[in-house]
Amino acid sequence: MAKKRKRKAAPGDVATNRQASFRYHLLETFECGIVLQGSEVKSLREGAVQLKDAYAEVRDGEVWLRNMHISPYKPAARENHDPDRPRKLLLHRREIERLIGKTAERGLTLVPTRVYFNGPRAKVELALARGKEMHDKRRSIKERETRREIDRALSARR
Repeated sequence: MAKKRKRKAAPGDVATNRQASFRYHLLETFECGIVLQGSEVKSLREGAVQLKDAYAEVRDGEVWLRNMHISPYKPAARENHDPDRPRKLLLHRREIERLIGKTAERGLTLVPTRVYFNGPRAKVELALARGKEMHDKRRSIKERETRREIDRALSARR
């Protein structure tokens, strides 16, 4: 039996939330900065981050990222960070006001889709999303399987 390998993110990405497109209809994306401590940046560079259950919320005119797990950096044993602490996201005031209006709408939420570095700065891509119903999830599974079958048939013909 083959070994299970850790799936790599896209080139340039530190982490991607592959479950986001399965669980939600992604309507609009935003690029925003993130406020991190030193040991968190080093852990990010190692790729020790998990976005699966993360979400963002607007509170008191600020956007906060919750449930993003950044593993502690091993060499910084004493001065390490709390892995699940809420992290502040940096957006322009107009974008935050727009997000306040959008998230007040029923059924819309903010989901992080990927974390990456743009030069020396860590960035998070947030998506404004609406949750999928069960039948939508089944439809996306069926589309994925038919796409695979088509690709297999085309590669067999070559």
